[in-house]
Amino acid sequence: AIRNLRDYTQRDAILYAGGHLQKPSSPSLTSIDHSDMEGFMEAIHGLRGPDLDLVLHSSGGSIEATETIGEYLRQKFTNIRVLVPHMAMSAATILACVADEIVLAAHAQLGPIDPQFILQTPFGVRTVAAQAITEQFQRAREACLTNPDEYPVWAEMLHQYGPDLLVEAENASALSLSVVEAWLSRFMLSKFPARSRRRKARRIAAYLTDHSVHLTHARGVFRGELRNLEPDISVTALETDQQLQDLVLTVYHAAMHTFGNTRAGKIIENHLGKSYVILTPTQE
Repeated sequence: AIRNLRDYTQRDAILYAGGHLQKPSSPSLTSIDHSDMEGFMEAIHGLRGPDLDLVLHSSGGSIEATETIGEYLRQKFTNIRVLVPHMAMSAATILACVADEIVLAAHAQLGPIDPQFILQTPFGVRTVAAQAITEQFQRAREACLTNPDEYPVWAEMLHQYGPDLLVEAENASALSLSVVEAWLSRFMLSKFPARSRRRKARRIAAYLTDHSVHLTHARGVFRGELRNLEPDISVTALETDQQLQDLVLTVYHAAMHTFGNTRAGKIIENHLGKSYVILTPTQE
């Protein structure tokens, strides 16, 4: 299926897909991490370039790993098109922003890029948005300045976070914002004058990072939202080319069947058949 896609587009083709929908209990094996660099090195070896189609399906993962992978892809390819048949969430949205063009199916979605922290609290393990942490500290500060009697209540609540988490949360949010802003400015919006492209890139990055707008990290961001926010962004519709749509969805469905019927938790594969597959311990 990947080879058929390449034959039609005459562009190198790589699938990066995580099996998070089929294997929800193995997030560490289905999400983006630094080990994926080995998979991309394997998938890119032997490709001629200079153009790449990256079929992307992922729930996200490490921002740091995503930045490393994105920079590596830009060293190898002059033009990158990211094709999203279903979802590219969180850090996968960040990775999509390294492209010259993002192509979304009608039902496909990107997602907010506000970082998430997995915390061990007195109430069990929780996933907390970085921006929610900073907002809670700010609320505590304002409440205690207004009414010092509230300090014991807030102190008990914030004690679960530890002394350095606020700084980590602020830094993580700044990293997401800066990576997306820089990539959009360097690639997708590069045809515009420097000041204009920086302004456009910052507007998009700030929107994707704003937890107060999206309210939940799992909420979809659809192509119409991005076009309305910034008409000059290169986010296009997959169904504009029906043959391309059929080929991309075939790649996606083949990957989903593989995840559902094997131990595969993550697949990085090119049109030559070179693949890097992460297996889960047992079939789920």
